[in-house]
Amino acid sequence: MTQRVDLATVMDRFAIDEVVTRYAVAVDDADWSAYRELFTVDGHADYRGAGGVAGRAGEVADWLAETMRLFPVRQHLIVNRRVDIEDLGGYPGDSAEALADYVNPMRMEAGDDFVSGGRYTFALVRTDGGWRLRTVVVHEKWRRAPGVLSAE
Repeated sequence: MTQRVDLATVMDRFAIDEVVTRYAVAVDDADWSAYRELFTVDGHADYRGAGGVAGRAGEVADWLAETMRLFPVRQHLIVNRRVDIEDLGGYPGDSAEALADYVNPMRMEAGDDFVSGGRYTFALVRTDGGWRLRTVVVHEKWRRAPGVLSAE
């Protein structure tokens, strides 16, 4: 592997990390236009693992816009990111998968705290406009809400 290939892989990792960060910020800031722009045209999101819906990214953005009104304060933390970029014989390809853990503290309208944690699976593809999400799948492992504690 040459230094040029190594540099391309590092740059791809930075770009993928930026997409994951922009995803969290879009959800926290209720920026549903930015959320939609992160996905490919046929992008899909699946929140069923956290009690939500699955569908095309635009449809899921509409659902999130409505649902997140229950939580006026959100701070989405995505950590422990593991990125696997397609390997084309020592050269980076145009698809990648990222696994990342999350902790999602939120404040409900009534002032109570709601916190959940779990893992995301992101499938990404390189497009003419840069890396985009093909799919996002949420795997909630635990949650703490007023009067409720659940774990996987």
